[in-house]
Amino acid sequence: MASIKKQTPLFDWHKAHGANVVEFGDYLMPIWYASARAEHLAVVSQAGLFDTSHMATLRVFGKDAFELLQWCFTRNLNACVGKDNAPLTDGKCVYGAFLDEQGRAIDDCIVYKLMDGEFMIEVNASMGGPAAKHLTEQAKGKDVKIVDLTDQVGKIDIQGPASIKIMAKLLKNPEAVFDKLPYFSAKGHFDPESTLAAQVQLLDGTPILLSRSGYTGEVGFELFVGRAHTVKLWELIMAAGQEFGLTACGLAARDSLRTGAVLPLSHQDIGPWTFIHHPWPFALPFAPGGESFTKAFLGSAALEQASDAPWTLTFVGNDLRKVDAHEAKVFHDGKEIGIVLTCATDMAIGRHEGRIYSLTSPDKPEGLSIKGLCCGYIKVGTKLVPGTTVELRDGKRALPVVIETDVRPDRSARKALKTFF
Repeated sequence: MASIKKQTPLFDWHKAHGANVVEFGDYLMPIWYASARAEHLAVVSQAGLFDTSHMATLRVFGKDAFELLQWCFTRNLNACVGKDNAPLTDGKCVYGAFLDEQGRAIDDCIVYKLMDGEFMIEVNASMGGPAAKHLTEQAKGKDVKIVDLTDQVGKIDIQGPASIKIMAKLLKNPEAVFDKLPYFSAKGHFDPESTLAAQVQLLDGTPILLSRSGYTGEVGFELFVGRAHTVKLWELIMAAGQEFGLTACGLAARDSLRTGAVLPLSHQDIGPWTFIHHPWPFALPFAPGGESFTKAFLGSAALEQASDAPWTLTFVGNDLRKVDAHEAKVFHDGKEIGIVLTCATDMAIGRHEGRIYSLTSPDKPEGLSIKGLCCGYIKVGTKLVPGTTVELRDGKRALPVVIETDVRPDRSARKALKTFF
């Protein structure tokens, strides 16, 4: 018997506004409304709104919370913030992963430090229970509590250059909220009883946690709110964003945007294989030189001995044609060398004389037609240097693509918020 799929608080809104709904994990989610292409381009040039309430949230707190996460999380929480690798302090968040003893990824996640002894962790859809179980097993004998808040928190992502002006219309004291809010930092709380909640409120007093982060590569926020307030927050944002071209977006645009931003999808681009030799070295606590780690963590011993681990590499095509990532194999010099993990089309980029430009690239050639390029990840048995051409074959198509270190240039995620006013 097929399992009954869950719905986020916004499901009825999606259906009422013409969303094409698909099964994603344990949830029914919008994949697009009128056009995935239009939604993708809206985020790059204006703003897009995503229902991300299917994501799971954990609360980890207690005297030994830091010690537990320092052991289970791949990042060194004493040296992980900014170019100087500063410690994780209150209001900062950091991307990494939980591994098993064999160094294989259980899930990737973002860890937020709210205050000493109080952390919030955002994991992927349907992973709240497994992640909480994993942490609980590692927490034996420690003074720490792990609470799975799956389906108790509403989450909405607003992404794109107009997102700052849109949110400024909805927040109390937006200047104070946006002040000293660099990339991967957060303010506020979604629990009205939290001592942090007063930092960020909607105009009607509803508390939210506002995180300067996202899954698109473009500037914006992830918003956490009490589940009962999710629909209200969504409708307020849609109304405030009408004058700025805000567009409701589905999973298809989320997938193509994150691929163009070189952001992995858990259980697809990372999974039950050794978590090393991938395009995201920042997710591991490498010491200078990259030959060792700055701390021991669960799975680190296996990583240090992983001489035959596969390589996850980024590719970009020469046009917008794609292959079926579920079936495609990778060939180099006529030999099969691996599989395709993700193949999507970033609609906001194009090539000119071998260089990739974005719609937003300030130096793009005049008259350059931006139609989109396919891009994604492959998993192969050997390292390939950037500039290498490989062929993706799915039985219907043989597609030449180029190994690259990046995809969509001139992304806005890290830009100072003041530049958007």
